[in-house]
Amino acid sequence: MLLLSILAAAIAPGVSLLVYIYLKDRYDMEPFHMVARMFIVGMLIVLPIVIVQRGLMLWLGEEPFIYAYVISAGVEEVMKWFVLYHIIYNHTIFDEPYDGIIYASAISLGFATLENVLYALLMPSTFGSLLVRALLPVSAHALFGVMMGYYVGKAKFAEQHQTRRLLAFSLALPLFWHGLYDYIMLTAETTWIYFIVPLMIVLWIRGLAKIRRANAHSPFRIVGREDEVKM
Repeated sequence: MLLLSILAAAIAPGVSLLVYIYLKDRYDMEPFHMVARMFIVGMLIVLPIVIVQRGLMLWLGEEPFIYAYVISAGVEEVMKWFVLYHIIYNHTIFDEPYDGIIYASAISLGFATLENVLYALLMPSTFGSLLVRALLPVSAHALFGVMMGYYVGKAKFAEQHQTRRLLAFSLALPLFWHGLYDYIMLTAETTWIYFIVPLMIVLWIRGLAKIRRANAHSPFRIVGREDEVKM
């Protein structure tokens, strides 16, 4: 019974955030089975990521900046971007900018959820520690996914000469913010909360703004009279 409670507490944050992002799709909701599939793919990439990270740790060491930006954020964001680009980017189901956010978030939250489950099973966990992980690393992964998906969505429907630049942003920006998050956690051992809380507030503000912008550019959006006047 205790094990089931721990598993439920570890899984619930990622699933809840994914449902929240999924329901934010205002104009053309994606087939849930496809979103669930990408969530599972996100879980499946945990093992190859861990193997690559272990190899890089043995090669490069664990200096905080290298670990944060190369071993942790670098490997994880590159792998998530690779999956998103090669499975979703050219798929016919990707038919509006917000789809990038949904699928990138599904991959990120699949990864974060399995990571959270492993943490709960392998490390001594309390309700408090799982709550902190829900508020910080799990939601951070969701927001990195929103950021990645927003620019992938822009690239998909942009002019051809803008595509490469936007795809570069879709990888570089989540990698930067993810690396910053990890670097703070590694170097500010006792004062990290004073830096992470403002960082998370900034990420949430930026993430919610990107969700609104992506929805506003949906080709399925019905423009009302007030919108027509503003345009």
